[in-house]
Parts: sequence; C-alpha cells; structure tokens
Amino acid sequence: MKLINKILPNKAIIGMIHFPPLVGYKKYPGFDFIVKKTLDEVKLLNLGKVHAIMVENNYDIPHKEFVDPEITAMMTILTYLVVNNTKLPVGINVLWNDYRSALGICAVTGAKFIRIPAYVDTVKTNYGVMKACSKNAVKYRKKLNLENRVAILADVQVKHSVMVNKNKPLSQSIRESIQNSADAIIITGKWTGDEPKINDLEIAKRYCRNIPILIGSGSSPSNLQTLFKYANGIIVGTNIMKNGKVNKILLGKYMKSYNRLF
Repeated sequence: MKLINKILPNKAIIGMIHFPPLVGYKKYPGFDFIVKKTLDEVKLLNLGKVHAIMVENNYDIPHKEFVDPEITAMMTILTYLVVNNTKLPVGINVLWNDYRSALGICAVTGAKFIRIPAYVDTVKTNYGVMKACSKNAVKYRKKLNLENRVAILADVQVKHSVMVNKNKPLSQSIRESIQNSADAIIITGKWTGDEPKINDLEIAKRYCRNIPILIGSGSSPSNLQTLFKYANGIIVGTNIMKNGKVNKILLGKYMKSYNRLF
C-alpha cells in the first residue's frame, strides 16, 4: 500500500487550523491565546469527523520563503499539541515554502504529511519569488529518514502566485511533481475561496492516474459533489471558519453535505 493511502482515506476531508500571527509578528496575541484557540479547533474538528487536520501559519504576514527559528519552534509546540489531542493524521504547511521546517516538525512531533506550495513550479508572489524545491525536499525527507512516514502533498501552479514560466502547461507541472516523488497533487483556484477550474481538474485526472488529487481551495457544501467527481480529497479552511477560527455551525453544514454523498 502506498504511503499516502496509509495516511488518508479515499474521499478525505482535511480540516485546516490557521494559527494567529506567531511570535515576532505585530499582531501576535500571546502564546496562551494561540494554544487555547488551537485546542478548541482540534476539538471541533474531532467532533466534526473530518479525516485529517492540517496546521498552517496563515497570518504570519508578510510571509517568508523560509521562516525564522522562533516560528519553527512555536509551530513545533503547537503541532505537538494537535497530534496529542487527536487520533487523526496531522499535517503541516509552513508558509510560504519552508519544507525544511515542515519536515523537521514532522520528525519531532509525529505529524504525517506536509504541503509544499512551490514544489516544481517557481512562482512570483506578493512576498517575492518562491523557488521550486522538489529535489531538495525529497533529499531532506530522506536525510531525516521520513520517506516511509511523511507524505508530500504538492501544489501545482498554486494559488496566490504567478508562474515564472508562463508557458508551462499544467500537465507538465503534474508530471514533474509525480516524477519528483510527490505523494499527492493539490489543485487550486487562483485565490483563496476560488474553486479550481473544471478543465484543470480534468487534466489532473488524466495525468495523475494512481496519484491522489486533492482540492486546495474553493470547496463548499454546494460544490462537493462536483469536486469529488475528480478529487480523492479536499483541504478546507475558509468555508468552515468564521473570523479565522473553525466554526461549529459552518463545519456542521459542510460535513452534513459531505455525509449525504458518502
């Protein structure tokens, strides 16, 4: 059985936890506040019966390609708390593209997957150019002896960015990701809340074959049925949150729609 199939069931819902601004950022609300918020959201996601949880430093703005040591330290503690307060698999996205911190956190905490936004595509963002890192990420995963324990979820032509190579077709990005050991492919719209284009999903379906396709933006109770015609799983954040926090009512509506399908 492939590593990703050991971690995520087919048709999985991965619920996000967005950390508030972490230490060193202007709106940092304090460690105790963030711990309480995080544990409250873990509890809601457990009760909501999602299939996995992913944490992210969403509000550390401006983002950096690689975060400072204090951010890694704080995310390690917070991820450890999440792992130890759920039976669900836990994943990490260290924005903007810090595969080293993400893998290091997995090695320490037991988290089981990471998301890498710029895996095989070098992209321009509001925070600078983010360089493709697939080969380095795979080498680092091997260095930490995680290749049989931690899965890589790779975005292709990711949201909130512009391709440096504007002539590169999506199919090429998908093929390169698979060739560079991605365990799953993430398809997004252009921005948070935008669902992927059907044409992009059709291309992904054609080229992924035995590699799971995950939706990385824009899912809602009203479009789950359409998205799951193409996808093996969905990462959801915005549509189950209110004021940056997982909301019981919104999560309930989302999972009710999901449960009607499966």
